Amino acid sequence: MRLRLSSLCLAALAAVTTFAQGAPAAAQPEPPARVAPLGEDFLWGVAASGFQSEGHAPDSNWTRYIAAGKTDDQYQSSVDFFSRYRSDIQLAAQLGVRVYRIGIEWARVQPQPGVWDENGLRFYDNVIAAITAAGMRPMLTLDHWVYPGWEVDRGGWNNPGIVDDWLANARKVVDRYAAVDPLWVTFNEPTMYVLNETRHGGIPPLAAPAMFDRIARAHNSIYDYIHHTQPGAMVTSNVAYIPAAEDAVNGSTIISRIAAALDYIGIDYYYGTSPDTLAGMTNFTELWKNPLQPEGIYYALQHYARLFPGKPLYIVENGMPTENGLPRADGYTRADDLNDTVYWLQRAKADGMNLIGYNYWSLTDNYEWGSYTPRFGLYTVDVRTDPTLTRRPTDAVPAYTAITRDNGVTPDYRPTRAPKSCSLVDAVASCTDPVTVPR
Repeated sequence: MRLRLSSLCLAALAAVTTFAQGAPAAAQPEPPARVAPLGEDFLWGVAASGFQSEGHAPDSNWTRYIAAGKTDDQYQSSVDFFSRYRSDIQLAAQLGVRVYRIGIEWARVQPQPGVWDENGLRFYDNVIAAITAAGMRPMLTLDHWVYPGWEVDRGGWNNPGIVDDWLANARKVVDRYAAVDPLWVTFNEPTMYVLNETRHGGIPPLAAPAMFDRIARAHNSIYDYIHHTQPGAMVTSNVAYIPAAEDAVNGSTIISRIAAALDYIGIDYYYGTSPDTLAGMTNFTELWKNPLQPEGIYYALQHYARLFPGKPLYIVENGMPTENGLPRADGYTRADDLNDTVYWLQRAKADGMNLIGYNYWSLTDNYEWGSYTPRFGLYTVDVRTDPTLTRRPTDAVPAYTAITRDNGVTPDYRPTRAPKSCSLVDAVASCTDPVTVPR
């Protein structure tokens, strides 16, 4: 997906430049010489979606996008989590994580209007049972950008009736799995969902506001239903954090509409930016070329800690892309990026942010919405050329295993990359009051 540099980002940059001329004295806490571990109750996890990893896909909006030639790669059977879920779950358990995020694919469990497939539901019964048996807590996503083909025929998110259809399925899923006390994600990255539907023709551009409204209504309704069914539940809709423009891109479109129905703030953070790399942030077809700024995760957490004081914060997705598993041109390794990122999580927690969990995206490589070129997995899988779909560990596997064992990086750890002096991740705040690392 390619996005051009928007006037919104340019305006954000201009605002930062103007404000920084009269920057106040730094108010960030002094950087500690040693970082404390995150604690025994911290939720380390891994994340995946249904369609991207399962394979054996039923008819859906995405199988139709692929069939229409709107993607770079054919789907094949992705990394075949459908057949290999037991061994993949064991790989996660061996990392020492406590949370495994999956999606419950609407298209798999409801192949026709008013008809739920017991075999499809039984598949998720078995997956969730394997997760809990391995000592992990499920994080269940109700909608990760995929809906049934019959719903496409009704107009998809351009159809006002999709809210009732969506809720009927979501209630079925909640009724079936609330007893295992999962963490819940209603919609994955709503803004990116709307963008993808617009880009692929699922909705016309002028229907985007209506889709946001329908997502918000569906979220608020299922939030109440989950709490009725599972008292004490933790529910969110995770946002894809957008440097320099978060409030405009996610705040006004979705967060403001569901703010009262969020038990924790789910944040997906991948890329940072600064004045010298702002244009690079617009590259969504070659993700491995986007600038990585691990300290940006601190600013993203700080942004939402200030908006929702005291509210639990959870990094639902974070990871590093490579091109077909090759070394990155900037020389950054997955292990170094992971360790640097976790350092900044520890800094955020030490500075009073109510951070409760972190999921690495993803356990294995998968179908990155049209392409197998971007590789995010802790375990790499070459779908194009390896018919065995062998899971091969990257250098981040031992790194993450050590992190979960010690609940963070070592106390005297120093990031391999110094923080930018003016990151735009939290716009003005991260330029006028930047974080630093002790010498």
